[in-house]
Amino acid sequence: MHRPETKAVALGRGERGPGAPLNVGPVFASTYRADGPITYGREGSATVAALEEVVGALEGGPAVAFSSGMAAISAVVEALPAGATVVTHPEGYYGTRRMLTDRETKGRVAVRSVDMADLGQLARAAAGADLVWVESPTNPTMAVLDIAAIVAVVPEGVPVAVDNTFATPLRQRPIELGATLAVHSATKLLGGHSDLVLGVAVAASEEWADAVRRQRLVLGALPGTMEAFLAIRGIRTLAVRLDRSEATATELARRLARHPGVERVRYPGFGTVLSYEVRGGAEAAEKVASGVQLIVHGTSLGGVESLMERRNRWAGEEATPASLLRLSVGLEHVEDLWDDLAQALDAITPGGSGTVRR
Repeated sequence: MHRPETKAVALGRGERGPGAPLNVGPVFASTYRADGPITYGREGSATVAALEEVVGALEGGPAVAFSSGMAAISAVVEALPAGATVVTHPEGYYGTRRMLTDRETKGRVAVRSVDMADLGQLARAAAGADLVWVESPTNPTMAVLDIAAIVAVVPEGVPVAVDNTFATPLRQRPIELGATLAVHSATKLLGGHSDLVLGVAVAASEEWADAVRRQRLVLGALPGTMEAFLAIRGIRTLAVRLDRSEATATELARRLARHPGVERVRYPGFGTVLSYEVRGGAEAAEKVASGVQLIVHGTSLGGVESLMERRNRWAGEEATPASLLRLSVGLEHVEDLWDDLAQALDAITPGGSGTVRR
C-alpha cells in the first residue's frame, strides 16, 4: 500500500500500456457516442474521473468532483430529506453558514448550532439530526475539533461530514476517523496555484457517493475539464508545497507571538494558514493588511503566494474578532515574509520598531 505522498503523484494517470501518455489530458467534449460509460458531458469526463481517482485514494473513498467547494457542500445538504436537521459548530466558513441560513429561512433545513468541543452538548443536539457538519480547523479562528471523538458521540446512523480544506488528506483523513464524508474546496490547497475554482466530496460509502453524484447531475455542478486537469497537476506537488509552507507558517507563528503589536496568534501547529489579532483594533488591522508589500492583500488561501486579509470586514463575519488577520502562507522565503510582516506591524506599534528577529 503506497503512502499518501506517493498516491498524489502516481494515481489518476489513465491507461498504462506501451505508448500511453503519462497524463490524462483535458477532454473537451459535451457529447459522447451512444452505449458507452458516459452519455453526456454533465455526467463527467476522463479528466474528471482521473481527478476523482487520486482524491478518492487520498481520502479513502469514492470521490465526486464539483464546480466549486460550495457546490460540493450544497450537494451534501441537498441530498438530505426536506426539513432535515443539521448540527453545526458556531465557528466556520461564512459561505457554509450563509448557505444553511438561506435554506433554513425557506424551511429546507433546521440548524442547531452547538460548541462541538462540548461532546455532551453535541450528543444531545445530534439526537434525531440528519447531518452533523464539522469544520476543522475552523475558518478563520483555527480551532481544531476532535473528529474521532465527535463521531463517537453522534448517534448511530447520523452522518458526519467534515470540511477538510485546511488540513488536506495529508494531515487529516476524516473517513479513517469515522466520518461519513470529507469535503474540499479544491480551489485552495489541492489546486494550490490560485488559478481554478473546484470542489470535491469523498464518501465513506457508495450509497453516499451516489447521492451526491445525483445532486451534481441535477444541479449541473460538474467541474470544467481544464479546472480538473489543473487540479490534478496541483495535487502532484501537494506534499512538497504543504511541507514548505507549513514549516514557514510554524516559524511565522512563533515570531508573531513575540511581536509587541500582536495580541494573540491562532495556529493549530499544522497546515499553512494562521490567524493573529493585532493590538489597536480594526483600524490597526486594516493598516497592517494594506501595509504589506510582498504578501498579497486579498481573499482566499492555499496558493503558492501568501495572502492576508481582515476577515471581519466581510458581511457574515461579524462574530470574528475585528482585529483578526488571516494569513495563508505560501512558498516565499520565510525571512522575506517576516521582513514584510514586521515592517507592517512596526508601523502600528507605539514607539516604532518592535521587530522580533530570529
